[in-house]
Amino acid sequence: MLLNILTIPKDDPVAFTFFTGYMAMLAASVFFFFERGSVDKKWKLSLLISGLITGIAAVHYFYMRDYYMATGDNPTALRYIDWTLTVPLMCVEFYLLTKAAGAKSSLLWKLILASAWMLIAGYIGEAFSDGSTGHSVQWGVLSTLGYIYILYTAWFGEVAQLAEKSNSTTVKNGVRTLAWFVLVGWSIYPIGYMCMDGGWLNTMLGWESSNIDLWYNIADAINKIGFGLVVYNIAIKESE
Repeated sequence: MLLNILTIPKDDPVAFTFFTGYMAMLAASVFFFFERGSVDKKWKLSLLISGLITGIAAVHYFYMRDYYMATGDNPTALRYIDWTLTVPLMCVEFYLLTKAAGAKSSLLWKLILASAWMLIAGYIGEAFSDGSTGHSVQWGVLSTLGYIYILYTAWFGEVAQLAEKSNSTTVKNGVRTLAWFVLVGWSIYPIGYMCMDGGWLNTMLGWESSNIDLWYNIADAINKIGFGLVVYNIAIKESE
């Protein structure tokens, strides 16, 4: 069993991305924690959150890679546990970036609740799927409501408006870049959801979820590390 866990099959890109994703996010976490000493005091919490996001993900990827190597199955429960912790923290970054422009704690809690709603509904839809389109669509729609709220807030709502009031080009551009991550980078997750048995893409186009872990792993690394790097860039420039 131990040999099976430690050996990466040459023809299994999913296993490869589990291992590289774990190492990449662990390295990113170390980087963000060390770089906290290079930024102004008001940005240290933002970098701490960035380090926590990639650090929590690295721990979960350590267990997910072993689970996948031992069973060959999708580590759905572990993945959603990771997302339930890291996605709200990614939303916290929006609040911290716009706090100086007047963001209130109510914005923070609305973003956290929206992300929790999105993930809980998505988990029920995916983990308890009976293969029927009705179940998939019902919980998929409920999950999408949370996603749309976060997307709207980042592009046109309170976060976008506060970024405009910040009088900082760096913050404005940074928030807009993070909004692009939510629009483009996060889109892989609902696509993966719709590929499961009973999902729209599965029933209409025949797309299967057999390799969705490959895309989830790539998306996780890009989104979580990318989020942190954008925040780091803002912190460095503003500190200067």
